[in-house]
Amino acid sequence: MKVLIMTLGTRGDVQPFVALARGLLAAGHDVVLAAPHRFGGFAAVHGVPFAGVDDGPMRLMDDPANAGVLIEGGIRARLRQARTMPAMFTQVLADCWAVASHGAGAGADVVVHNGQIIAGQHVAEALGVPAVLALPIPVYVPTREFAWPGVGLPTRLPAVLNRATYLGMKAPAAIFGRVVDRWREDTLGLPHRRGRHDPLRRPDNGRAPVLHAFSPAVLPPPSDWPNTVHTTSYWFLPSPDEALPPQVADFLSAGDPPVFIGFGSMSGPDPARSTALVLEAARLAGKRLVIGTGWGGLNSARCEGVLSVKEVDYRSLFPHMAAVAHHGGAGTCGTAFAAGRPQVVCPFVADQPFWARLAYRRGVAPAPQPQRHLTAAALAAAIITATTDAGMARAAEQLGRRVRAEDGVSAAVTALERITASPQCG
Repeated sequence: MKVLIMTLGTRGDVQPFVALARGLLAAGHDVVLAAPHRFGGFAAVHGVPFAGVDDGPMRLMDDPANAGVLIEGGIRARLRQARTMPAMFTQVLADCWAVASHGAGAGADVVVHNGQIIAGQHVAEALGVPAVLALPIPVYVPTREFAWPGVGLPTRLPAVLNRATYLGMKAPAAIFGRVVDRWREDTLGLPHRRGRHDPLRRPDNGRAPVLHAFSPAVLPPPSDWPNTVHTTSYWFLPSPDEALPPQVADFLSAGDPPVFIGFGSMSGPDPARSTALVLEAARLAGKRLVIGTGWGGLNSARCEGVLSVKEVDYRSLFPHMAAVAHHGGAGTCGTAFAAGRPQVVCPFVADQPFWARLAYRRGVAPAPQPQRHLTAAALAAAIITATTDAGMARAAEQLGRRVRAEDGVSAAVTALERITASPQCG
């Protein structure tokens, strides 16, 4: 089969799909990854056929001022951005159809998409093939068991209210509906049918299949999810064959296991201030420190007992850490869970508080340390807890063994083969 994978977002939104593409290629299938142009080199390194699409709203994250508003801005600032974002998708939609209709993705038997690229289910409808919603965060399928992870909602709500919170996923249709409808009519030649903006629905109004790329050991599938939802475990890239870079290996062997701190591509409006806070927290905790700077969240630092790393495989690095402190992105959480190391989760926005609370409930992390209120003293205290609590260390190692025993990519490939063979079954 030929699989067209479509994703939009930061590296954390793209990397799992690179792993899925590699798995599909290894199983003998054709695959094309359509993602923002900036990820073409990343896909090439991993041997994945790539088709670039416009960066669209990702450009907002390139400007520190805009990134700060996205992370810490108030309701008025976010409403202003919501008014400007639809126009940013015009070229994204055009590029997606160009790839699917006569570009590298032409002739696809199935479209796998992450929802936030907006185009996925519409492209599949125009091609007459199944659309599969695939994502590392359970934000689309309602459940009574937990509230919508899309924003930092209260930790406990009545079951009936939990399901109601998933109405938050109606926002994309409200914000982008006119742009998408115009594109559907003018470019795809599709009607304004009911439910056209819901990626959980097929054109015939049946349930669309969903692949969840997280571990059932971390988040057991709720009992009220339909059987069209497949929880496969994480889609990890294989760890590189070579050892850790020499400077990393030398640092690890020069003392006690260090603490890793990295905030992905998120640092708030002032990366220098965040870096200074992290350095002070490590000093207060009396821990050696590895700073992850590769995705832009923190600056490099040259201090005694501190190593800054940019391009290093976290799956190889994290098992050597005393603890892993991070922003709570789904991919980083998954890598930390698999490493079997205690965590300190410092969430910014969106689904990050959800994963922070989940790590705490699983007993592998202290209480979440929200970035909005983070201080060096509070971060140091959480690091000390994570590196000295024997029960937390045991829980992290036990969960890590379970996650490492799973093969999410193979499970996802099998599910896609079944869906393509019988698309009406999901």
